[in-house]
Amino acid sequence: MTAPGTPGDPDGHACADPDIAEAVAGELALLDPAVRMSRASAAELLDPGFVEVGASGRRWTYEEMLAELPEMSGATEAGPRYEPTAFAAALLAPGVVHLTYETLLDGRRARRSSLWRRDPDAPAGTGLRMYYHQGTPVPEADVQP
Repeated sequence: MTAPGTPGDPDGHACADPDIAEAVAGELALLDPAVRMSRASAAELLDPGFVEVGASGRRWTYEEMLAELPEMSGATEAGPRYEPTAFAAALLAPGVVHLTYETLLDGRRARRSSLWRRDPDAPAGTGLRMYYHQGTPVPEADVQP
């Protein structure tokens, strides 16, 4: 990857796959406080079948996430912000992307995994949406350079 959040290969070349680029852009948007504070903006990026298993272990549904996201960490311009690093991506099938990366927020590191998909039943032109997300806390002893 060329920089945090910039899709590319290990040699730093830009990613040629538009689905991977779209998934990374969507992931970064969901970490942006402006998107986290806007139910409408977040709803455009989350699949109606969305499920998350958060770093706390809590299971979140689409409606629960949209309702709570504005109150979650990283949702204010003045507060701490997520710092994403180490993106890796795999195109599992046309319109299905698996992303992994790490975040640092207020001294806490988490490993994250997301599945993005293009719903075949959605109207034409509908972009990829996050279908599943999981966050796992990284123990201090396991932080890798």
